[in-house]
Amino acid sequence: MQDNHQALVERIVSMPILQAEWVLWLLFGLSALSVAIIVERTWFLLRRRADLDEARARLGQVLASGAREDVVAWLHTQDSLETNVLAQGLAAAEQGPDAVEELVRAAVSRERQRYERSLTVLAIVGSNAPFIGLFGTVLGIIHAFQELATKTSGSGSSAAVMSGVSEALVATAVGLLVAIPAVSAFNFFKARVKARVDGADQLVRTLLAELKSDGRDLSARQKAA
Repeated sequence: MQDNHQALVERIVSMPILQAEWVLWLLFGLSALSVAIIVERTWFLLRRRADLDEARARLGQVLASGAREDVVAWLHTQDSLETNVLAQGLAAAEQGPDAVEELVRAAVSRERQRYERSLTVLAIVGSNAPFIGLFGTVLGIIHAFQELATKTSGSGSSAAVMSGVSEALVATAVGLLVAIPAVSAFNFFKARVKARVDGADQLVRTLLAELKSDGRDLSARQKAA
């Protein structure tokens, strides 16, 4: 009975899924994926930096003279979160402040999805890589003790176990090495998106305050001019 149990354990341990090497390759693959996402998101944000001072100046032109079409066309050329949201608000300004608020809310949600694309992957990698590394360490320790069971007692067998355990701990270290940059990048990008949303909110609030205080829409202002 004991021999059958030992044979079953050895068969399970020898299964490919319980070999530690694939865990390291998986962690290397997750690391490459994280780096690719970080580079792509960084490039995405750099290409879509908004000049808020210029956007405020253009918004002032609309509020002063009603030259809405030219300003909306300029905003669309910027392709940033702030300018796209403001352009949506200006396009709906003739419908009044209530319509602007609803359309701006939808525009913010749409732009947030675009800016936060792939960030969920960073969160998943950051939260699970340490556990994957720990799993690899456990597998390595199991195999180290299996080696000890097949060797005769002595200093040589102890040294072999210690060497196997130290190699197994590499998986945990690699898991942490993969997780830390992923979590840091996730928090950084989320903070940047929040800052961009706040910038768009400031511009839209300026537009809404003007519409509500005047009690008339931009089309009426254009006719008066």
